[in-house]
Amino acid sequence: MDSIKDSIVKFLRLDNLIGNLTGYVEAQVKLAKLEVRDEVAKILARGLVIGAMLLFAFLFLLFLSVGMAHYLNGVFEQPYIGYWLVALFYAIPCIVFLFFYKPISTAIEKYLAKHIKNKDK
Repeated sequence: MDSIKDSIVKFLRLDNLIGNLTGYVEAQVKLAKLEVRDEVAKILARGLVIGAMLLFAFLFLLFLSVGMAHYLNGVFEQPYIGYWLVALFYAIPCIVFLFFYKPISTAIEKYLAKHIKNKDK
């Protein structure tokens, strides 16, 4: 039975077709893996750069705030007024975001969805 099956497969040259199809599928899988690796590398690189930028921006803002508070302490000749004013400066946007969280979140979501949709085209 096996000899008949083998001779039919050889006669129709299905063994070459199956081998070629298997090789094609394996090549496609390898290509997909390479593409995924490239995308992951790009995402990680961007993430690291953005993370470093955020860290330095945070440190800049921190030292700028402390310096401004110290300067305002000298202007008002009080050891605490400058820190209160700087804290108030940060509290106002925090309160605005707290009260208008839903509309701001919706607007940002629409903007990002539009941006992603345009990028896909």
